[in-house]
Amino acid sequence: MSSLHIYNSLSRTKEPFEPLVPGMVSIYVCGPTVYGHAHLGHAKSYVSFDVVVRWIRKLGYRVKYVQNITDVGHLTDDADEGEDKIQKQARLEKTDPMEISQAYTRSYFEDMDRLGVLRPNIAPTATGHIPEQIALIARLIEKGHAYESNGNIYFSVDSFEGYGKLSGRTDQSALQAGGRVEQRSDKRSPSDFALWKKADPGHLMKWMSPWGEGYPGWHVECSAMSMKYLGETIDIHGGGMENKFPHHDCEIAQAEAATGKPYVRFWMHNNMVTVDGVKMGKSLKNFVNLKDLFTAYDPLVIRFFILQSHYRSQLDFSDTAIQASRTGLSKLQEACRRLLEAPAGTGRLDVAPFAAKTADALNDDFNTPVAIGVIFEFAKALNSALDRPEGLSAESRNEALGYLETYAGEVLGILKSREELLANEAGEGGETLEEVMSVLLELRSQARARKDFAMSDTIRDLLIAKGIELKDTKDGTAWSKKRD
Repeated sequence: MSSLHIYNSLSRTKEPFEPLVPGMVSIYVCGPTVYGHAHLGHAKSYVSFDVVVRWIRKLGYRVKYVQNITDVGHLTDDADEGEDKIQKQARLEKTDPMEISQAYTRSYFEDMDRLGVLRPNIAPTATGHIPEQIALIARLIEKGHAYESNGNIYFSVDSFEGYGKLSGRTDQSALQAGGRVEQRSDKRSPSDFALWKKADPGHLMKWMSPWGEGYPGWHVECSAMSMKYLGETIDIHGGGMENKFPHHDCEIAQAEAATGKPYVRFWMHNNMVTVDGVKMGKSLKNFVNLKDLFTAYDPLVIRFFILQSHYRSQLDFSDTAIQASRTGLSKLQEACRRLLEAPAGTGRLDVAPFAAKTADALNDDFNTPVAIGVIFEFAKALNSALDRPEGLSAESRNEALGYLETYAGEVLGILKSREELLANEAGEGGETLEEVMSVLLELRSQARARKDFAMSDTIRDLLIAKGIELKDTKDGTAWSKKRD
C-alpha cells in the first residue's frame, strides 16, 4: 500500500503527509454560518472532509477534528461592509439572533447526521470565544500588525509580508484595485481587513472590548479557535475554494503575525456545486436545500452521489445524475445482501488486490471516485463468484464482507449495515418503493412502445397525484418525490 499524499493548496502540489506530532493529526475545517438550512454545497464540503477524517483514522492516527460554527460576525458581502447575516435573518423572522443561530445549528447537525457525517471532536461557536478573539486582536495591536480607528480594529496588510500567499493575490495594488468594498475613511489601506467592528446602537449582537462595544470580524474567529484547541501550528485546514481569498489569506496573516510560526502545514480546499452546469446560488434560484432533497432521495444516495466526484472537482447536480447514483448504489447494496444470504460453498475470491487498489486510491489525495470504481469492480467479481455452482467458501465470504464493510461502510460511509440490508430485503410485504417504481416504469415504457399514450399518461398522472414526478431523458425515465 502506498503512503498518504495530500494536495496542498499552499504549495499547489501533492505532498507526502506526516503529522507534526507522531500518531496525532490535527484538523480544522471551516464550519457553516448558521442563518439558514444546510444546502448541497455544505453537503459536498462536509461529506468530503468526513472521508478525510475517516481514512486518516483508519490509517491508525488519532485525529482531533475541530469544526467551528459561525454564529456572529459574517457580514452580507463577506468583506467589511454590510449587515451581519444572522442579525438580518433574525429581523426577517422577527426573532432574536441567538434563536436563529441555535435553530439553524441544530438543523445543520440533523442534516449532517442523516448524511452519515461524523460529528467533530469539538464544534466551537464564535459567540462562545469572544475573549479568545479579543486576546488575539490585542496581541496583533501590540506587535504592530493591527490598529484602532474610530472604534474599529483593522489588520494592516502592509505589515505582513506573506499576505495572499495561499490565493496567489500577493500584489497589493491588485488587491486594492480588485477589492469588493470602497476605501473606508478609517482604513489606512483599502486592503486592510476588520478584526473588530464598532457596533451601532441598534446592533443586537455586541460585546464589550477594550475598544468599546462591538463584535468580531469574520476572519478572526477561525484563527483564535483553531489555535486554542489545536495549537499554533496545525496539520490540516479545510474549507471551500471560495474561501481562499479573503478568508484563509486573512487567517494566515493573523495567526502567523501573532505567533511568528507557520499556521497550517496542509491546506485542503473542496470545489463548488453546480446545478445543470450553472453555479448554485440563492440569487439564481437554483439553490438545493438538503431538507427538500431528503424528501425525494435517501440521504445515503446523496452521500454516494457526492463521493463519485473528487473533492477538488466541481459537482454538477441534476435529477438524472442523482437517479444514476440511486441505481448504482442499489446494485452495490444488492451485491452485499446476496453475499450475506449466500450459503457457504467451496469457491475462492481473492480480495487482497481490490483492497490494495482501494487503499492506494484513498492515499492518493482521497480519490473517492477511483475508490468507488474499484469497489464496483469487486462487486462485479463478487456476483460472478456467487453465480458459480461452487459459490464462496466461508473464509472468502468473510474476507469479502470485511472488504465491503471496511471501505464502502467504515471509510466511505455508503454501505448500509448488515441488519438494514437484510431488513430491507424482508420489507413490509416484501416490496420497497424502489421495486414498485421499477415495475410501474417498465409498464409505462411498454405502453409507450406500443403507442398506447393514453395508458402512459394515466400512469404518469396517477404518480403525480401521489407526489411522484417523472422526467423522461435520453437515458430513460427518472423519478423523484415532488419537492414543495
